[in-house]
Amino acid sequence: MSLRSALRAQTADCHAAVDALFGNFNLSRTQDYKAFLRAHARVVPSIEHALEEAGIARLLPDWPERGRAQLISADIRELGDQLPDLLPPPALRGEAAIWGAAYVLEGSKLGGAMLARSVPDHLPSRYLTPQGPKAAMRTFMESLDASDPKDPEAAVLAARSIFDLFLEAGQLELEAVA
Repeated sequence: MSLRSALRAQTADCHAAVDALFGNFNLSRTQDYKAFLRAHARVVPSIEHALEEAGIARLLPDWPERGRAQLISADIRELGDQLPDLLPPPALRGEAAIWGAAYVLEGSKLGGAMLARSVPDHLPSRYLTPQGPKAAMRTFMESLDASDPKDPEAAVLAARSIFDLFLEAGQLELEAVA
């Protein structure tokens, strides 16, 4: 089984939980959209930093072009909101953990592209519609498929921990707007 298949199968429950939680945000309402962005801003910058510290650029040379921390920050500031406190990312030790964390972050771009359709045109949506490297998702998936980490379970654990961070951040922001 490829690492991508293992990640997909063994994190499907986490993915469904994140989708369900973030489905509670009505992105056509400015307040909900701000809360949605704040939830993501609690985790995306710290995960990107953790990936950089762990050496993601060795595995994905185009990594510097893939980041979205600056995009989410710009959207939040344009909405007149403040950046929230970051949640601490898990330690990413080893190639497998890097792939697991990157799998969640890169996959969130696909979901973001779909969610962007719900955001009214008058609201900023750079974060949900990043202009990264051409064919970035295909390149990522090919690199993931070509990887052969020694400990695929570490990739799954890292991915699950990233999904958990998104759940925690989403819950915090939902409570704040409730």
